[in-house]
Amino acid sequence: MKQYAYLIMFIALSVVGAFIKIPAYISSVALDSFPALVAAVVLGPVAGAVAAFFGHIMSSYLAGFPLGAFHAMIAVEMFLLVWAFGVIYRKNKYAAAVFFFIANGFLAAVPFSFLIGKGFYFGLMPGLVIGTAINLMIGHIVTIKLVPILEKQKGVHRHERRYHDSDIK
Repeated sequence: MKQYAYLIMFIALSVVGAFIKIPAYISSVALDSFPALVAAVVLGPVAGAVAAFFGHIMSSYLAGFPLGAFHAMIAVEMFLLVWAFGVIYRKNKYAAAVFFFIANGFLAAVPFSFLIGKGFYFGLMPGLVIGTAINLMIGHIVTIKLVPILEKQKGVHRHERRYHDSDIK
């Protein structure tokens, strides 16, 4: 039951992050990903993916769905990217960060270069890359601070405990 409460908390934090926008060509770039990244580490890849999905839906809603129905595709992309981040993180946290930076910052928008145009893709890149970097940095800092607290409470069954030993010292 505690796991679900934590999941709901991370979804809520993703929604709060959706209110904090990164100046970009498309106004749905926001700080909605970092709680999902933390959830993927602390609760597991699926929980993080669920938080990412709802975080993006809320972020795009707050921006007025500037890309219309394409936001459903982006929410699914976010689900898959954060899920993959969580899976990779269990093996190597640095590889997970590099994967997410490249995949979210550069590759996730590639379909839009075909659907909308290359100008849209290149206009979106600066804000998306900066937003991805900020979300990763905040997620990393929060993870380092949060993991020891949750381990003391023993409320979260950590899948990747052995991968944080260097962070917890």
